[in-house]
Amino acid sequence: MITDVSFGQAFETLTTYLAAIVFYAFDINGVSIPLVLIWLICGALIFTCYLGFINVRGFGHAISLLRQNKRSGAQGEITPFQALSTALSGTVGTGNIAGVAVAISLGGPGATFWMIVAGLLGMSTKFVECTLAVKYRQINADGSVSGGPMFYIKAALDKVNLPLTGTVLAMAFSVFVIFGSAGFVHVNQGFVQVKTVTGFDNAWLFGALYAALVGAVIIGGIKSIARVTSKLVPLMCGIYLLASLCVMAAHVNAIPSALLLIVQGAFSPEAGYGGFIGVLIQGFRRAAYSNEAGIGSSPIAHAAAQTDQPVKQGFVALLEPFIDTVVICTITALVIILTGAYQTPGLDGVQITSGAFASVFSWFPWVLMVALLLFGFSTVISWSYYGLTGWRYLVGHNKQLTTLYKVFFCFIVSAGAVPNVMAVFDFIDSMIFLMAVPNILALYLLLPEVKADLRRYWHSKRAA
Repeated sequence: MITDVSFGQAFETLTTYLAAIVFYAFDINGVSIPLVLIWLICGALIFTCYLGFINVRGFGHAISLLRQNKRSGAQGEITPFQALSTALSGTVGTGNIAGVAVAISLGGPGATFWMIVAGLLGMSTKFVECTLAVKYRQINADGSVSGGPMFYIKAALDKVNLPLTGTVLAMAFSVFVIFGSAGFVHVNQGFVQVKTVTGFDNAWLFGALYAALVGAVIIGGIKSIARVTSKLVPLMCGIYLLASLCVMAAHVNAIPSALLLIVQGAFSPEAGYGGFIGVLIQGFRRAAYSNEAGIGSSPIAHAAAQTDQPVKQGFVALLEPFIDTVVICTITALVIILTGAYQTPGLDGVQITSGAFASVFSWFPWVLMVALLLFGFSTVISWSYYGLTGWRYLVGHNKQLTTLYKVFFCFIVSAGAVPNVMAVFDFIDSMIFLMAVPNILALYLLLPEVKADLRRYWHSKRAA
């Protein structure tokens, strides 16, 4: 008879082995460098150079396209802005608040510089993957959209006469995104902050209320999710940025020296932080974990956008890492550096960020709690759609099976606040980063196609 203890031990052993494989790392001067991070960063570098620095050249055009927003007569379920909001809600989360603090505490202020660089490079990856997501999406009979990396992964391998490999990799990606969609970490971190600030200590009740709110949103599908995120993303970003600006205003005279510290730390880091390589890796790691460029999650949201040309949505999508990493993560870093919170012993993750805010106004942890709950909630509902897309790719669009997924997803969310689920975090992280393996491979295979489409698009713009 299999007991709960033996099952738990078996699962923990499996997770340990899986994480060891996915996050396999080699050492340079004592600094651990995960191979999956190299896979993501090399892809971003190649895409940026191959497309002639589209992240820089296309930035202004991306802003102008976003202003146009809805495209009359274009196929799709949601507006380009709603697609961007949904994708942003899936990336802007606890990583922007807690993850940046970890990067700075381990890599020093200089990690911020490399975080910005990685965010800028990630813009090119987003352009490529979201262009392909729209190009290879499927418009269903009822007008709904099915799209994402699983579709262009299959197409990419078909083009090189490896249809079976394409099918296997597309199905594997779908499995990874289903398991990776579980919102444990966001629910758990939200509960931790609520407990810290308010003293509320009923994890099951918190989880049940959280799940009920998630269920109320996701039952309406991508249109319902997009309506909520298009309102929630500007609100949560506004709250967080306003709070951050208040802290920065209190230390306004120290901002120039903080910026100088970031640049100096990037190239002449203290030995205690692991040297130049250590600082660079911490910055790149946080950016990759935060904006998910190359993971393949955001293309699922962008595939549903109303657009008449795939390249257009690619331009809109490249704004995502800029907002997520270059703007929000950098402002978080400045708050932490200006207050010196990263040097406070005994603090870790979100506690560092919370301490930074509290050092200016004692009631700021309440603002941070609201921001963290909004960030986490928006991430959970967006990833529910990503997981559902993977589920439908495997089992079809049967209504009963779709409902089954949504019910099970809400059940998983309800358990997320309970401390003893922390053992599954490594498993979920492994699933998310496994998505990058077939996704980046497909991007390489289809990159010449994207470049040709981009060239035709610029030509048509000049001819108009």
